[in-house]
Amino acid sequence: MPIIDKQQRRIERANLSASSQKAREWIQKKADELRGLNRRELLRDTKRKETAFHLGAMYFFVYNPKMKDKLPRYDLFPLVIPFDRFADGFLGINLHYLSVGTRAALLNKLSVFTNDNKYDEKTRFTFTYAILKGLSIDASPAVKRYLTTNIRSRFIKIDASEWDIAISLPVESFIYPSKNKHSPPV
Repeated sequence: MPIIDKQQRRIERANLSASSQKAREWIQKKADELRGLNRRELLRDTKRKETAFHLGAMYFFVYNPKMKDKLPRYDLFPLVIPFDRFADGFLGINLHYLSVGTRAALLNKLSVFTNDNKYDEKTRFTFTYAILKGLSIDASPAVKRYLTTNIRSRFIKIDASEWDIAISLPVESFIYPSKNKHSPPV
């Protein structure tokens, strides 16, 4: 099921009409919960921390790029879906390089490339770079190579049931080396 449709499915499971007051209150409560999350709270969440990554899962982590002074910008706290492994790291999509709307549209397109339809802690994406390039959404600005030696935290795994929430969290931390300052959220 496409990620965008998950909120509607949750409303239906709760036996609520999309136009009812209870549904609006439920959606507002979820939005309020999202506003309360920040990088520090995510890093303290010991239930989610992992020392290794799995291809196709979604993770937050702290990253310090090797060539950061040569980059126009970089994200200290990426939200990444690794999809190709190398001896010294991986290739992944850092969703923070896309607008929230494009993130949601991309996840919808990729939702047909998962290992199951349960959307639980075991669900992962199964796409390849060729599949990603063939999509109608240009994800190329978000495709980044990550070196394991430059990862500065454990991986914070986001279960598939929370992918739609994670993509809307304003926790990206872009640095512009030439300007030496943080950017506003995307």
